[in-house]
Amino acid sequence: MASTAVASRPSPSASVPGSRPTQWHALPELRWAAAATGLFLLGLLAQLTGAPAGLFWTLYLAGYLAGGWEPGLAGLRALRQKTLDVDLLMVVAALGAAAIGQVLDGGLLIVIFATSGALEALATARTEDSVRGLLELAPETAVRVLDGREEVVVTADLAVGDEILVRPGERIGADGVVVSGASEVDQATITGESMPAEKRSGDEVFAGTLNGIGLLRIRVTRRAQDSVVARIANLVQEASRTKATTQLFVEKVEQRYSFGMVAATLALFVVPLLFGEDLRDALLRAMTFMIVASPCAIVLSSMPPLLAAIANAGRHGVLVKSAVVMERLGSTTRVAFDKTGTLTVGAPVLDGIRTESGFVEGDVLRLAAAVEHGSEHPLARAVIRAARERALEIPAVRDFSARPGFGVSGIVEGRRVEITSARSTPNLPDDGGTLVLVTVEGELSGVLNFTDRLRPGAAEAVAGVIRLTEQPPVLLTGDNARTAAQVARQTGLTETRADLLPAEKLSLMRAMDRVTFVGDGINDAPALAAAHVGIAMGGAGSDLALQTADAVVVRDDLSAVPAVIALSRKARRVVVANLAIAATFITVLVLWDLLGHLPLPLGVAGHEGSTVIVGLNGLRMLREKAWSGSGGFPRVRG
Repeated sequence: MASTAVASRPSPSASVPGSRPTQWHALPELRWAAAATGLFLLGLLAQLTGAPAGLFWTLYLAGYLAGGWEPGLAGLRALRQKTLDVDLLMVVAALGAAAIGQVLDGGLLIVIFATSGALEALATARTEDSVRGLLELAPETAVRVLDGREEVVVTADLAVGDEILVRPGERIGADGVVVSGASEVDQATITGESMPAEKRSGDEVFAGTLNGIGLLRIRVTRRAQDSVVARIANLVQEASRTKATTQLFVEKVEQRYSFGMVAATLALFVVPLLFGEDLRDALLRAMTFMIVASPCAIVLSSMPPLLAAIANAGRHGVLVKSAVVMERLGSTTRVAFDKTGTLTVGAPVLDGIRTESGFVEGDVLRLAAAVEHGSEHPLARAVIRAARERALEIPAVRDFSARPGFGVSGIVEGRRVEITSARSTPNLPDDGGTLVLVTVEGELSGVLNFTDRLRPGAAEAVAGVIRLTEQPPVLLTGDNARTAAQVARQTGLTETRADLLPAEKLSLMRAMDRVTFVGDGINDAPALAAAHVGIAMGGAGSDLALQTADAVVVRDDLSAVPAVIALSRKARRVVVANLAIAATFITVLVLWDLLGHLPLPLGVAGHEGSTVIVGLNGLRMLREKAWSGSGGFPRVRG
């Protein structure tokens, strides 16, 4: 192939560029929430230290304004559209608490809701940052070959039919088909395969994947905006928008309840007046009713136990991003696992050696390690690691050579040793791994079998999930069916779906009901976004997966998956108990007010007492027992 050198040619980077993440102070929601929290804490300090009432009231009310003006304004706009927004109800409840002298309780309510909204805004911004970073995964420039000349062009300007040249270690600039050359391409970002895929003439390649040691000439088959990596970004955004309207169960209950409470308060004031009752008595009865029927205790029925459960999970290495996520985890009926980087560590290990022609395992491994010492292939690192673990002395190699897509060879102790792929060799045992041939002087001396090592506790985690869910868990992977079946056997999974592209995983998520998906890669991001709950592996996870997921297992401990689901179920039980307590208090106080004469101070005491009780009950979820005892909960129903 004729070509002309290009002076000072920038090489498409092998590294993955990343967008600068949105800083917390750049979001107005976080700034106002921080201001509200600071003012609340200053007011609390002033109140506890005996400062004048005017001072701490001023600080509390300033916190009301900082944390409540934005949701209050949004609630008024929603009210004009005949929708009673939960944030407006929160502001009204807080103002009602202040009106009866309970300014501390109202301030706490404002802080809780402002902080929750701010964290949701931050999570949304970070997800958008990661989507932008995903689009930057493909290099900005590529080397186009035109009429025998090479020119550097922007990848967005590449047209279908253009041919590009990809050198060793560069990222591929566009989706296409290999025209000439051979190499091994790391395409885990797209397919999730743990091993680099061999690429020769006629094979498909994807933008953003990493070329190995070979030189590839590629014909472009898709424009940049239509590439697989761009479609993944679009799928993530679409799936995230679909889940954006999720509410807590108590928020749905509260909206209906609050409509009824407002209507009943007005009726309780107006109707007696029509029948001649004194204005003062009617107003006092209606005010007492509004106070005792206020939804403060209902609001606090769910948030404290869910936030306490989030804190408890965080202590054990699981970051749950919101109260909504913690609540949804408990309704999981099925769990789907990714393979590479989730159930497995995502790095090949030498699993076995089958010897031939009188060679022993130690000799085969020693000779293979000598030749692989000059290679940068992941399998080469696995061979060298295995030889060192066995304390074998690795001899020197000379005349080392590598043929991309075929293998490596060299002279070791006066003998030519070749290490080649077994892909085209018939009649080899199928052990579910990647097979490599070792030949000495042209004679087969051994077959190396490589597998992706399971994470510690993977089988136990799967067993824990089976005990918790109605339906058996499923393995979803972009890897081949043979490898998927081997991992399924080792972990106790009975259902697998292999050779899946990101869009196919997304379709499966949408077809399944209340499924929690556990993954780690860029190719898992659309499924993580669309799942009932998406859980990412923190250590192995890509930035996009970590930002898209609803929860993150920070320490890559799979046993945390069934544990956090069980913790959520316990938190949901506490929420239901709190709602029952709040409903009991409200019912008794309302009936007392309607059928008898409930003194206003007693009504206030009963209302505040119910709020304190449900708050303290929710804090039980902070105890260590709530996590350690989470394994025995029954399966979810309904």
